[in-house]
Amino acid sequence: MWQIRKREQQAAPAEAAALAPEEARVAPFAERRLMNVGDAGAFANRDSNTELKVELHQRLLDLINLAALESMSRAQIEDEIGELIQEEIAKQNHALNQIERRQLVDDVLDELLGLGPLEPLLKDPTITDILVNGHNRIFVERYGSLEASSARFKDDRHLIRIIQKIVSAVGRRVDESSPLVDARLADGSRVNAVVPPLAIDGPLLSIRKFAKVPISMDRLVEIGSVPQAIAEVLQAIVKSRRNVLISGGTGSGKTTMLNAMSAYIDGRERIVTIEDSAELQLQQAHVARLETRPPNTEGKGEIAQRDLVKNALRMRPDRIIVGEVRAGEAFDMLQAMNTGHDGSMTTVHANTARDAVSRIEQMIGMSGIDIPARSARAQIASAINIVLQLVRLSDGRRRLISVSEITGMEGEVVTMQEIFRFRQTGRAADGEVLGRFEATGIRPRFLDDAISHGIMLSPDLFRPEVSFEP
Repeated sequence: MWQIRKREQQAAPAEAAALAPEEARVAPFAERRLMNVGDAGAFANRDSNTELKVELHQRLLDLINLAALESMSRAQIEDEIGELIQEEIAKQNHALNQIERRQLVDDVLDELLGLGPLEPLLKDPTITDILVNGHNRIFVERYGSLEASSARFKDDRHLIRIIQKIVSAVGRRVDESSPLVDARLADGSRVNAVVPPLAIDGPLLSIRKFAKVPISMDRLVEIGSVPQAIAEVLQAIVKSRRNVLISGGTGSGKTTMLNAMSAYIDGRERIVTIEDSAELQLQQAHVARLETRPPNTEGKGEIAQRDLVKNALRMRPDRIIVGEVRAGEAFDMLQAMNTGHDGSMTTVHANTARDAVSRIEQMIGMSGIDIPARSARAQIASAINIVLQLVRLSDGRRRLISVSEITGMEGEVVTMQEIFRFRQTGRAADGEVLGRFEATGIRPRFLDDAISHGIMLSPDLFRPEVSFEP
């Protein structure tokens, strides 16, 4: 009858109690209270039955035949687990109402079919980052601030099992021979994992959550990351097919900005996206998504971003979007921008717009092509039109702080002019960074391109005395 029950676990009640892990039976109340999120499938809310749920959950894990789950539907699993729960409750003389029993089934399913203790954290819309430092130390970021979570994994093996479940879903692996891995969740959330021997105190897991509904430019305006007037300028930049480089530090919102700006691309254009881990959430219908492939256990079969950029040129793209350039693919990206794929976009890690240009030059040197420095800079100057700089401020908020335009070359130097910038004016009592966006007074060259595409921007936007409140 029981497809899901382990044959060897069909024991008498007294014998079943003896099979329960010692720590689950003798752990002090305070310690077990901390264990509830990890051992009981990460319950989102505590109630009077939490301790019972911990005990039942551990017992169910002993009873369940995990291998049988692969051939069963979720409905079948729910039915069987429901029966097991009722049986265990009857043995222990506990009474649970229908709602409590349903919650317990959901929690166990989170463990078996989902990501266990991480599930409620992933479902919480206020959490943007989940940082796991070993099985018993989990931190989350809410509203730009880190805080400890009560969630726990049972042990390091439990945590590694969840990591394996994440990375295997995207065809990747992590073990002692390959202890570093980048992956993604089904919703595009970014995942990085490090396991022993590189991680000394236990496996490390970092998840950068992406919104289930992509953050639009309107939302960025609403939360103060971009003023409305500058959003209109960014729309003109995309629609006039200017090539854009989005620069910023880690966690500054580069991918979010790329997603938001991509919404302005005409739905009739063919877009090819290239990423290490597919994270972009483009809304157009005509999108071809490409993702790199790591080498196999024999060190063969790797497909790098550079290979995908080269291949994308044969796919008749109108625009090419590279999630992030890190190495030699920067040269191929510039070649694509210079060969008729106007309106392409990419991101790069850099602290300033000028640093972003320097980093692109360094990446060209990593391509293995012997090219003089001046020629490399000339390629950059002719390919990239706009550089956007984003930062994560000390109050945790992510903001666009600079819009710059590359205007060409003067001697050996790539020339740039800043069109808009964010000027910090102070801090509020609650630590919020205060400031305003202002125009530098320079009329950008892309205005002529915007006009040729039928896009009209008011010249008043660029007057030096104009400022925009975030």
